[in-house]
Amino acid sequence: MSIPTTKQVVAVHGDGHLRRIEKPLPPLEEGMVLIEVGASLVSPGSELKGGWQGLRAKQENPDADAKPRAIGYSNAGVVLAVGKGVKTVSEGDRVAAVGAGAAQHADFVVVAQNLVFRLPEGLSFEQASYTMLTATALHAIRRGTVEVGQYCAVAGLGMVGLLTARVAQIAGLYSIGWDMMPERLKMAREMGIDEVVEIGREDAAAKTKEFTRGMGLDVGVLAVGGDAERAFEGLLSSMKVSPDGHSEGTIVVVGGAEFPFYKHLTNVDIRRSSRTGPGYHDKAWERGLDYPPVFMRWTTRTNIELCLRWLAEGKIDVSRMTTHRVPFNEVEARTAEITANPQDILGMVFKMKNDA
Repeated sequence: MSIPTTKQVVAVHGDGHLRRIEKPLPPLEEGMVLIEVGASLVSPGSELKGGWQGLRAKQENPDADAKPRAIGYSNAGVVLAVGKGVKTVSEGDRVAAVGAGAAQHADFVVVAQNLVFRLPEGLSFEQASYTMLTATALHAIRRGTVEVGQYCAVAGLGMVGLLTARVAQIAGLYSIGWDMMPERLKMAREMGIDEVVEIGREDAAAKTKEFTRGMGLDVGVLAVGGDAERAFEGLLSSMKVSPDGHSEGTIVVVGGAEFPFYKHLTNVDIRRSSRTGPGYHDKAWERGLDYPPVFMRWTTRTNIELCLRWLAEGKIDVSRMTTHRVPFNEVEARTAEITANPQDILGMVFKMKNDA
């Protein structure tokens, strides 16, 4: 088989449009895997710097000096070849792959073996392209040190927020989602989230207190980007309260939310969660070194393997989250049309090839 030396990859341009550009394909070094991509998922918050709304704003105010920036970090496809020392996958395997700068929106990618995962039977490339965001949601719930039967609120029902609310349920929590967009609240209901709050129309604190049967939240998840002061204050005011009047529990911040750190008398733990688990960005681990499982049961690898199992078993239905499917050879024209209405986009998947 002839190994390609270049790849076509989606890049954000200074005029706010997505176009394919040609880039060199990294060499197939020891511990690396070459994949022909079947589908990839856009994560707008981190890839587009301001989400779909930010991309639309760039279209209206282009920057002629900005250089194209290749994007993408979660895809799925078929293994074409493996480098020396690769033991986790073999040529011909259907796989998911993750990793910033590696698992891009491209026709071919080279990814470290511990970031490549065999797909369970029956899981499509499109479903598997949600792997990175699902594992991000799982790690956020782990960061919350949750217990079965607790109450959890997720503020912001974008893709990560929806997945976090669902993972919380799988972990045995009762889950309520907050958002101001009716379409996202509808999606949450369709996914089986226990309760939702329409911010701006309903009293979030009152409805959440009723949802928790007067107890208050054990865990809050802040899954919004940018200025999140009001959302943070809302979660803080909805937490459980000790007899001496101090708020208790944990608030987990996923992504780039910003808010003031107040001097309130409170015992709420505030934790950031910005990855898929231990191992991610550890080059030696990514290329094949493993941590002793007896001491570190949950790594990026074991988290993702669990997420793939849930996806295959139907415990998380990501298919309904895909609002737009874009053929890879039509990226520029189709995304230009779609991004004219950024509020309508939730999950956008690029389709490079049909499932085997």
